Amino acid sequence: MGAQWSKQAERRKSIADEIKTLRELEESSGCSFPGCDHRPADRKNWISGLDPEKIHLNKIVWPGTHDSGTNKIGIRMVSRPFAQCQSLSIYKQLALGTRLLDIRVNENRKVCHGVLATYSISVVIRDVKKFISETESEIIILEIRTEFGHKDPPEFEKYLEEQLGEHLIHQDDQVFNKTVAEILPKRVICIWKPRNSDPPKPGSPFWSSGYLKDNWIDTDLPATKFESNLKYLGQQQPVSSRKYFYRVENTVTPQADNPVLCVKPVTNRIRGCGRLFIAQCFARNVADRLQVFSTDFIDGDFVDACVGLTMARIEGKA
Repeated sequence: MGAQWSKQAERRKSIADEIKTLRELEESSGCSFPGCDHRPADRKNWISGLDPEKIHLNKIVWPGTHDSGTNKIGIRMVSRPFAQCQSLSIYKQLALGTRLLDIRVNENRKVCHGVLATYSISVVIRDVKKFISETESEIIILEIRTEFGHKDPPEFEKYLEEQLGEHLIHQDDQVFNKTVAEILPKRVICIWKPRNSDPPKPGSPFWSSGYLKDNWIDTDLPATKFESNLKYLGQQQPVSSRKYFYRVENTVTPQADNPVLCVKPVTNRIRGCGRLFIAQCFARNVADRLQVFSTDFIDGDFVDACVGLTMARIEGKA
């Protein structure tokens, strides 16, 4: 028992030290970067507000949500705190400015996070289509993957094409160099990541897993995650010369050997560091690599930071 208490005391100290490290970094270097003062007049239509004729797809900094479909997962006050990563519905996330959704499904077409399942994928599709119907130029990256430990839903590609076919931007490397205006009226890049089925083929209505890459670091230590994110981002090509999306996740994850297992208090250790991360991208000369930036419990300020950097790129300031 004594050894266990000692180990937990060390863990708590490590976490406190890492939070302090990020706080000191912010105090010493600040969170300013080109575009940081920009606030979109209408987050729901922020791509339209930046001019679809001028904005190339590969210059967009996409605000994303991690485990997007978990707002109603589990039982409130019982299992939900251990699996919930977002508090807003899919539609409200999109209206707030989110442009990449991370959706995990099981064999029954239920959205899930690990062993816990929530609403049907049809709820996600309904919200996406509602958002599309209310906007004109907003492009969405919709990542759907079969959750670990589950089988692919039967005939899932067929189902998705029936539901989203008219909106789907087909897999094509040339898309990255096009402006939003050149891609419209198509609106959805759907990246489908099955576990057992064959991946989508070139020219398919769906994009394969190689088009959305990341380096997932499974830790609850915020400075460790922050520095790892910067390191792996620095290993990528600039956005102007690559034909895939690269995601950085501004999140930390509860660990089984730590008594704090609820998502929100753990991820809050890094959640407020979005602007600091972008500022550090400039300080370390990797800002031209940042493309998809995702978070738990997304808010308007996180969206504004991504939109501000996107605007700065369009204006040639970043």
